[in-house]
Amino acid sequence: MKTGIDAISFDVAKLHLPIKTLAEARNIEPEKLEKGLGLIKMTLPDTHQDSVVFAANALTKLIQNNQINLNEIARIYVGTESGIDNAKPIGSFLVDLMEQKFGENTLAECDVVDFTFACIGGVDAMQNCLDFIRLNPDKKAIVVTTDIAKYDLNSTGEYTQGAGATAMLITTNPRIIAFENHWATNTKGVFDFFKPHRTLSKEAIIGNTNNESWFDNLEAEIEIHKDQPVFDGQYSNQCYMDRTRNAYFSFKKLKQTSNTLYQSWNSIIMHLPYSFQGRRMLSEIYALDAENSIITGEENPAEYQNKLKETSKTPEYKNFVEEKLMPAELASSLIGNLYTGEKLMPAELASSLIGNLYTGSIFMGFLSTLAHFYDSKKEIAGNTFGFLAYGSGSKSKVFEGIIQNEWKSAISDIKLFETLTESFEIDFDTYEKLHKKEQKQSVQTPKNEWILDRIEKEIPNLIGARYYKWID
Repeated sequence: MKTGIDAISFDVAKLHLPIKTLAEARNIEPEKLEKGLGLIKMTLPDTHQDSVVFAANALTKLIQNNQINLNEIARIYVGTESGIDNAKPIGSFLVDLMEQKFGENTLAECDVVDFTFACIGGVDAMQNCLDFIRLNPDKKAIVVTTDIAKYDLNSTGEYTQGAGATAMLITTNPRIIAFENHWATNTKGVFDFFKPHRTLSKEAIIGNTNNESWFDNLEAEIEIHKDQPVFDGQYSNQCYMDRTRNAYFSFKKLKQTSNTLYQSWNSIIMHLPYSFQGRRMLSEIYALDAENSIITGEENPAEYQNKLKETSKTPEYKNFVEEKLMPAELASSLIGNLYTGEKLMPAELASSLIGNLYTGSIFMGFLSTLAHFYDSKKEIAGNTFGFLAYGSGSKSKVFEGIIQNEWKSAISDIKLFETLTESFEIDFDTYEKLHKKEQKQSVQTPKNEWILDRIEKEIPNLIGARYYKWID
């Protein structure tokens, strides 16, 4: 019995700031971001959008485009690190909004929950739903990923921001991809990237040592929520490499093979916080699992890193990247080669045009790859795709799937790249106002989408409740 993704949809922020504009404003050489990281655009949420809005839009498209009967859906599991409540999951908002649009009580018997483990939460949600469908083959499940990647102004993560969601229907006999039941995991508790509870003393706010009530807060410290993470980019990259490498070789053991594993994969899909992350992180696995590896494991750290750099510059590795991270024809036809001569792979292209989607990044890379092969009229049914997922904190999962015969009909109406090229360009001043939440009016008038309508500020028992509505 096969289980996997039967249908997929997406929603991304419709506003973008060109990376070149950001670079010039921050006195960064544009080449550093364009040729070094493969960045082109950075998407940003409008004032009427949050993680629930992106999730609801992606889910609505999935339901409408595939004529899904919601009474058949047993689970809607959400992967996110952009929750808007510490108790009420995004999944519960989605049930309410879908019933508003498609009929009351249509999801009354549907189980919902959010999964949070940085960028790998969506993969965790999918694995859980795949296991459920294997045990209950007559059921269907939906996995939603939704995030807003926001970093402090002037930080080293600022240029990797992005916002959007994906939604996937999980069934038996799927049309797009069937996953093998081998999952390798590597986990280690670290602080490479996290979003801690932060506090500020009441004395610093109100200017006296008396612990007086302040907006009904009786505690001497005020807790502050901040979307922007605490992170160490270089350390996080190393954690990414360590977890992914270990999970990769654990996967080899599960497959009971001594052959070079990546050679069995027609395509490789990785988590891409920025476009060129995959090709940078993959060089170590490529070298270690090569038949004639130049790395022995006995090198000192400096020598080891030098050999990895040498590997990444070889014609063989560049050909490997072009083949396994997808041929570059689509990128060339859409945006041309970057002036440095670097080519963008299809799985990288979406990241270049959107930015980081956190939990949705790996699935957007998968969709980007499918869209490329669809547009280039290449048949990939029967191809094996390898997936290398990562979430800070930190955990990696390695798994694989086989593309199914009906994949083309299942994605024929998605039009990924056409949608991404329709994004609305904003100027730097508007970007900073949106980031600082000084922009009160929507930059674009919403149409055919969900919006955040209001947040309750008056009724005591509903303070902070968020209400959404559909705009035709």
